[in-house]
Amino acid sequence: MTDDAISGLSRSDPLAAVSPLDGRYASRTAPLSSYASEAALMRARTRVEVEYLLALGALDATPVAFDEAAEASLRGVYEEFSAEDARLIKDLEVDGAAGYAATNHDVKAVEYFLRVRLAELADAPDAPLADAESLYPWIHFGLTSEDVNNLAHRLLVKPAVSDVIVPAVREVRDALVELAHGHRDTPMLARTHGQPATPTTFGKEMAVYAARLGRALGRVVVANEDLSGKLAGASGTFAAHRAAYPEVDWRSFSASFVRGLELEYTPLATQVNPCDDLAALFDALRGVNNVLLDLDLDAWLYVSDRYLGQQTVEGETGSSTMPHKVNPIDFENSEGNLSKANSDLTFLTDYVTSSRLQRDLSDSTVKRNVGAALAHCLIGYSKAGDGLGKVVPNEAVMREELDATPEVIGEAVQTILRREGDTEAYERVKELSRGRSVTLDDFRELFDELDVDDDVREELKALSPAGYTGFADELVDEIDE
Repeated sequence: MTDDAISGLSRSDPLAAVSPLDGRYASRTAPLSSYASEAALMRARTRVEVEYLLALGALDATPVAFDEAAEASLRGVYEEFSAEDARLIKDLEVDGAAGYAATNHDVKAVEYFLRVRLAELADAPDAPLADAESLYPWIHFGLTSEDVNNLAHRLLVKPAVSDVIVPAVREVRDALVELAHGHRDTPMLARTHGQPATPTTFGKEMAVYAARLGRALGRVVVANEDLSGKLAGASGTFAAHRAAYPEVDWRSFSASFVRGLELEYTPLATQVNPCDDLAALFDALRGVNNVLLDLDLDAWLYVSDRYLGQQTVEGETGSSTMPHKVNPIDFENSEGNLSKANSDLTFLTDYVTSSRLQRDLSDSTVKRNVGAALAHCLIGYSKAGDGLGKVVPNEAVMREELDATPEVIGEAVQTILRREGDTEAYERVKELSRGRSVTLDDFRELFDELDVDDDVREELKALSPAGYTGFADELVDEIDE
C-alpha cells in the first residue's frame, strides 16, 4: 500500500488521523477538543497574558491603565478567540507573519499575536485603546514562559475534568445504581477464588461498584479543585519584577492573580510549577479507572457465564465468521482504553513532578499528552456505560446455578450448629460436602441424624441457596445517592 492509496484524504479527515483518538474514536473524544487541542492551549495562554496585562494596569506603580471599555475589548481577544486567531499564532511561531519573524517559540508567538490584535483595537472606529505600541512592553512583563504555561494548562485541565470527565463517570455510576436497585433481590451465586461461594444478589454486587466509583470520583473532584498555579518569574524569585518595581508587593500580587483565575496558589517554586497537584489528580483518575477495570472484567465473566445477556442491535455484526455471537465488546473496549489511560497517567505522574535543577524543557512536550490520557479515560467511561446499557441479567440462569450448587448452604449449616453448641459442626459439614457433589437431600439426611431440637432441624431444612443472601438486598440502600 502506497501513499497514493490515501492521497484523496485531507489531513483533517478522521480516516487520515495518526491517532485513533482523532480518528476512529473522534466522536467520543470530541467533547475534549475545547480543552485538549493546540488551539485551546493557544486561547488559554492568550487569556493568561491578557488578564496579566489588565492586572498590571490595576497597579498604581505602573503607567498602564485601562477603562471598562478597554478591559472589555482586551478580554474579547480571548473570549472571541477563533480559528483565524489560532492560525495566526501558529504562523507567527513557524513562518512569521504580520511583520514579525518566525519565533520558533509558542509562547512568544502569543505575545506577538497580542501586539497584532492590540494594534487592530487601537485602529478601530471608536477605538477602545488610544495607543497600542505603548502597551507592547507590558505584555509578558517580567514573566517566563512557564508562568503562562502552567496556568494555561490548569485552566484547561480543570474544566476538562469538571465538565467532561466527571459527568461521564457519573453516568456510569448512575447506570450501576439503576442496576443495583432494579435487581437488589435477584439471587446469584458468588464466586470467591473462582469457586462457588455464599450467594449474593446481582444488585448488591452492582451496588459495590457504584459505591466504590462514587468514592473514587470524590477524590477526583477534590484533586481537581486543588489545582494550583505559579507566577514568580524565571527562577521563582520574582527577581525581574522586584528589580523593576521594588516597592510593589509582588508576592501578594501573584497570589491574587492566580486565585483570580480560580486556581489555588503555589508560593514556592523553581521556574516550573512542581506539578504535585497534577500528579494527585492523575492518581485520583487512576483510582476511578481501576474500579471500572474491575467492573469490566467481572461484567465480561458474567457474560461468559450467561449471568448477563446482551441486547442485540439490528444489523450489527458480532463476529465476522460466527453469526450467532454477541460479543461483550463494549467492556473489552473499556478495559483496553482504561488500561492505556492508566499507563499514560502513571507516566505523566512520574514525569511532570521532576525537573532538572530549576528547569528543563522535557516536560513541555510530555504535558501536551495530558489530553490524550483524558481522551482514553473518556472512551473507557463511555464504553463501560454502553456495555451496562445493553446487559440484561439472566435470572433463570442464575437460579439454575444456585440450585445446582446446594453445598453453598454448608456455611449456614455449620454456623447454626455452632450456635447450638456443636463443637464438631465445621468438620461435620466438611466431611459431607468438601470435594463432593451433594444435594439438598444429602443435607436433609444429615439434619435427620443430628441431635438437635425439632425447631432447629426445621430451621436447617428450610435453608436454600437462593434464600441464603443475608442482607444483600438491603445493602443496596447503602449507596449514596
